[in-house]
Amino acid sequence: MVDSASLLFNPRTYDPEHFDPETRRLLRATVDWFEARGKRRLIEDYRSRAWLGDFLDFAAREGLFATFLTPASAAGKDDQRWDTARIAALNEIFGFYGLDYWYAWQVTILGLGPVWQSDNTEARARAAELLAQGEVFAFGLSEKTHGADIYSTDMLLTPDGEGGFRASGSKYYIGNGNAAGLVSVFGRRTDVEGPDGYVFFAADSRHEAYRLVKNVVDSSKYVSEFRLADYPVAPADILHTGRAAFDAALNTVNVGKFNLCTASIGICEHAMYEAVTHASNRILYGRPVTAFPHVRRELTDAYVRLVGMKLFSDRAVDYFRSAGPDDRRYLLFNPMTKMKVTTEGEKVIDLMWDVIAAKGFEKDNYFAQAAVEIRGLPKLEGTVHVNLALILKFMRNHLLNPVEHPAVPTRLDAADDAFLFQQGPARGLGSVRFHDWRTAFDAYAEVPNVARFREQADALCTFVETAAPDEEQSRDLDLLLAVGQLFALVVHGQLILEQARLTGLDEELLDELFAVLVRDFSAHAVELHGKDSATEDQQTWALGAVRRPVVDAARSTRIWERVEALSGAYEMGQ
Repeated sequence: MVDSASLLFNPRTYDPEHFDPETRRLLRATVDWFEARGKRRLIEDYRSRAWLGDFLDFAAREGLFATFLTPASAAGKDDQRWDTARIAALNEIFGFYGLDYWYAWQVTILGLGPVWQSDNTEARARAAELLAQGEVFAFGLSEKTHGADIYSTDMLLTPDGEGGFRASGSKYYIGNGNAAGLVSVFGRRTDVEGPDGYVFFAADSRHEAYRLVKNVVDSSKYVSEFRLADYPVAPADILHTGRAAFDAALNTVNVGKFNLCTASIGICEHAMYEAVTHASNRILYGRPVTAFPHVRRELTDAYVRLVGMKLFSDRAVDYFRSAGPDDRRYLLFNPMTKMKVTTEGEKVIDLMWDVIAAKGFEKDNYFAQAAVEIRGLPKLEGTVHVNLALILKFMRNHLLNPVEHPAVPTRLDAADDAFLFQQGPARGLGSVRFHDWRTAFDAYAEVPNVARFREQADALCTFVETAAPDEEQSRDLDLLLAVGQLFALVVHGQLILEQARLTGLDEELLDELFAVLVRDFSAHAVELHGKDSATEDQQTWALGAVRRPVVDAARSTRIWERVEALSGAYEMGQ
């Protein structure tokens, strides 16, 4: 039997031995810093909305951000590189202790994106030096009126006659805008119409023409509104112009959105230790709460969903790191991590909250903040709906038109992921081709619920071939999103199975997990059946795709025993 705790991050036993020595040291040092700080201080800082000065001082002393976020092309030390595997590991740790810490790191990643994609060597050197000094960064894209609609930016750059510009306008929802040593700002020239007028430039939040308005949220996260008033933009500050600026914006979001999945995992892991420990020790009507069948089912479902989140995200890292001009499969798996994994995180928290009930509100527990913060991740870097619509662009090729691709191994090597800053034009999604998704399912054809889910996945292929939305329905986003949920489940299951094979995960746990996915597919099929514009053929297909999972009471009991073993496995010190 696999030790249930070994599948989850546990600060008591954490030793990332698969990484190089310096990465191991920094990850462990980060865990130790939080553990030494203690639960009481962690929660009090969250409740009092304290700025993260102490944490950023620690990160600066250790060179944490500089080591993890300086690509090899700009590195001043041997251990500096952009390594998605270790970035994902740090995301999980930050999520485990508090999303405020993750957020300061996340928006630093976004702020660096346009810089590391730029050919401006002076700006790149300046960014590397600021990182070495422990500075944070910000990404000035969104606006109060337009949100992330970058086509409509009102940040205006007027030529100054000397090769530079004067920038005026405001930005909204800009993390770290209060303290960033460098803010990557998106705007448009006043003298050039259309996409050729876009500009990405570097601004300094300490400049007198940079005016910090306020923190727009009630949180330690400083999500700022700022205004530039005749801000001088020198040639040395210009990162991208024209269409390249537009591409840099979208490609930066591609890099940044990946981080949401592992942050969600960390939140769920910490909350799960608290929830299972509480439920196992709570006596109700003379019996432990965990003696009730519905409680066992909810906690077991939460656990296997969390395991699925981890398996999918870990495998997606491999595709992200192995990407290149001829292999852009990451462009599907990336919005999947943002959309599917984060919404799974919400389900995990909800299942546990139904069990612990009022305990989930108590101010002395981590769970209370987890229940709030888990809601934010599906809504950052594009909504769930935006990302569902995006993955639909890949559906036909993924399901019906596989091609040969070299096998992608587990990527935990100490390599620099240089392609992420050389992604090129942000278009051509419909031409991306994938390997055969059926291979992953074939390897587990004897697992009852994998086989049952495979029936549903095959049925979706039939739907695409015979009952796909027509031209008129393709304008009905409500209907398309229901189809997107079905497709997302197939992709989710595929990468879970690939990672299970690579890690030797036992089939009993997979069987329990896929029982949940069978139920999910059936629920989304019923939702599609009820859509206003669903045709008769689509309605018939939807009901025909409903399946009952293969029930095995003995299997479910054994998986529950693994969940129960989490009681007392970790509790943060005071």
